[in-house]
Amino acid sequence: MNTLFAAQAAEAAPLADRLRPKSFAEVVGQEHLTGDDGPLGRMVKSRQFASIILWGPPGCGKTTIARLLAAESGYEMEAVSAVTTGVVELKKIFEKAATRLEDGKRTLLFVDEIHRFNRAQQDVFLPYVETGTVLLVGATTENPSFELNSALLSRCRVLVLKRLGEEAMRRLLDRTEKHMKKKLNLPEEAFVTLCAMADGDGRYFLNLLEEIYNAAPKGPLTPEALTQLLQQRAPVYDKHQESHYNLISALHKSLRGSDVDAALYWLHRMLDGGEAPLYIVRRLVRFAVEDIGLADPEAVHQALAAKDVYDFLGSPEGELAIVQAVIYLATAPKSNAAYVAAGAAMRDAKQHGSLMPPMHILNAPTKLMKELGYSKGYEYDHKAEDAFSGQNYFPDGLERRTYYEPVERGFERELKKRLEYWAKLREKRSS
Repeated sequence: MNTLFAAQAAEAAPLADRLRPKSFAEVVGQEHLTGDDGPLGRMVKSRQFASIILWGPPGCGKTTIARLLAAESGYEMEAVSAVTTGVVELKKIFEKAATRLEDGKRTLLFVDEIHRFNRAQQDVFLPYVETGTVLLVGATTENPSFELNSALLSRCRVLVLKRLGEEAMRRLLDRTEKHMKKKLNLPEEAFVTLCAMADGDGRYFLNLLEEIYNAAPKGPLTPEALTQLLQQRAPVYDKHQESHYNLISALHKSLRGSDVDAALYWLHRMLDGGEAPLYIVRRLVRFAVEDIGLADPEAVHQALAAKDVYDFLGSPEGELAIVQAVIYLATAPKSNAAYVAAGAAMRDAKQHGSLMPPMHILNAPTKLMKELGYSKGYEYDHKAEDAFSGQNYFPDGLERRTYYEPVERGFERELKKRLEYWAKLREKRSS
């Protein structure tokens, strides 16, 4: 009866559990880690196991790899989630692990969502990882360099898992059809749609396949039929975590590269994920002054106008103003000359911060200051020929610098002509 019950329970388990890989060779999409030349493959081959952090998106195989590593190493596996486990429970696990170690047995501690532990809680692991009481395998969807403290990171190797591509998904489809003993009538276009719905998540992809089998649709599955049959998945995006910074970086760099279509894609990825529109607009304003500057002085006005329109209309109508600003910024001539000039001037200002302005450009509101030479020799530019005196305005002891070098694009082309004209006049007056 127990055997029958176990078989029935296994058959009732979700498809993703029934198809969970039983060896590293069955893990799809992570061959760079599990292959013979990958770090996990070498670890198993050499029998030299080390604590690791598995960093990757949902459904890419982190838990599966931890289970396989425990099986390959022969270690006792303890599995916890940082969401539901506290320090008290961890200490009990460490005590059990220490007892096992005295009997010559090792423990693999798998901690799912390890980034949920705060930095003080993470310190609890240090002595037990250091002494080898436990082999720590942590799993996280967040960038470990942001979420884990440096002491713990220094004791673990970070392995990066990839989101599953179409080739990996096709292997999962083949495996599913063999397990179910029935092929799905899934044309290539529908398969691509199904992969897009899964968004790189293998577990979710298998759940979708299970829904299709349960629905037992008649005839070929078109993309439209799939959309009606399956609920659209919410995009994987956490506006408070790393994806927040990754996507705004992608938007910024697409704008800098004048790729209007890519910029619109990343903009809508963020909006669809629930990002605050005004956060995006703030970055657009920053982009306008950093990457366009005076090549198109109108750019910053367009970005600020998007903020005003969005404030006035709200969502979703106001989002069109953000779209318009993105298109304008992406297609505007680019220059970071002002940004570079600011950095260079700041470095000199810090290095030569004690130098006084030259006496001739200092005001002399008192008799004493006049006697000391304040404002002596100052030439009023409006009275000079061409309204340009060519005097020195840098501090004494600091040679003239050139910080701002406009580019030959947009309005800065005109500014470049003006600066070259003044440079010639300055050279002429000084000689």
